[in-house]
Amino acid sequence: MSTKLSPRAKEITVGELAERSGVAPSALRFYEREGLIQSRRTSGNQRRYTRDTLRRVAFIRTSQRLGIPLARIREVLALLPDDRTPDRADWARISACWQADLDQRITALQRLRDHLSDCIGCGCLSLDRCALSNPYDELASHGPGPRRLLEDGENEEQEEEGEGSRASEGNQVGRERSAEA
Repeated sequence: MSTKLSPRAKEITVGELAERSGVAPSALRFYEREGLIQSRRTSGNQRRYTRDTLRRVAFIRTSQRLGIPLARIREVLALLPDDRTPDRADWARISACWQADLDQRITALQRLRDHLSDCIGCGCLSLDRCALSNPYDELASHGPGPRRLLEDGENEEQEEEGEGSRASEGNQVGRERSAEA
């Protein structure tokens, strides 16, 4: 059963906030220790949160589900006004901070989806297929990790900025060798 908050209540308890937000009290205390939300203490040392903390918690949870690190969430929440309850325009403004980050994440996920089989066999996770797509582990000289995936992403970013890249030519040669084999 969900707790219905009184419209007249200016503050809520940690239990009410937990039940209403769906976030465990321990997580709320963690968010407070991390500076993501604030409470005041009663004379009995109990936490009391302002009602707008519900929106902050929803923003934190949504941001975390998008993979945004807590440090970045804290930075953005610091842009909210302290002297009043944030309004729709405030929330829209800070939500816009994620636009570029989300675009980069979407691009990286699409690249991973489209090149997953190449990524797995590109020198970081030696598969039998590597002899065809990465003979003698040539991509190891380019650095650690899934080099084709990483370099293709770097090359796409450079090309968007108007810079060419020799790495994409190297990748093309490797792909041509794979096709010939």
